[in-house]
Amino acid sequence: MSLVLGLTGSIGMGKSTVAAMFADAGVPVFDADAEVHRLQGPGGALVARIEAEFPDTTTVLGVDRTLLGEAVFGNPEAFKRLEGIVHPAVAHARNEFLKANADKPLVLLDVPLLFEAGGWRQVDKIVVVSAPAEVQRARVLARPGMTVERFESILARQMPDAEKRARADFVISTGDT
Repeated sequence: MSLVLGLTGSIGMGKSTVAAMFADAGVPVFDADAEVHRLQGPGGALVARIEAEFPDTTTVLGVDRTLLGEAVFGNPEAFKRLEGIVHPAVAHARNEFLKANADKPLVLLDVPLLFEAGGWRQVDKIVVVSAPAEVQRARVLARPGMTVERFESILARQMPDAEKRARADFVISTGDT
């Protein structure tokens, strides 16, 4: 039976870098964001359902994230409908990952919305990746296509960093000097 670590943190905190360090050390890592991209990519299992719920948001390449974002950002009811499609599919993939790696001593679940989506109930210990707010903001706004409005919209849907840190078993601080 594996020790299951849940890795989380708000946008721009360095979760991907920390997850890569675990992977480099041989720890199996489930990347929830990568799973969402797979489910919404070409031939992805959620493409048809998302198109049915949010018309004109897909192409032959799968879900067009820009078009889908325009359909749901700023619309809490639409966003909740999208989460109702995506979260169960990601949870299923996560459960399959855990079954496939049950014989490993340690596994890592890299889940940005670990607290918000209830995934914390499936882990033994919680690791929160955190950085100073100004470092986080600079990292996120340096991303292609990111705007202040989109960044603030994402933050509004995420549990505040201080609360995540308070609920963590371990905190990894990034961006400190």
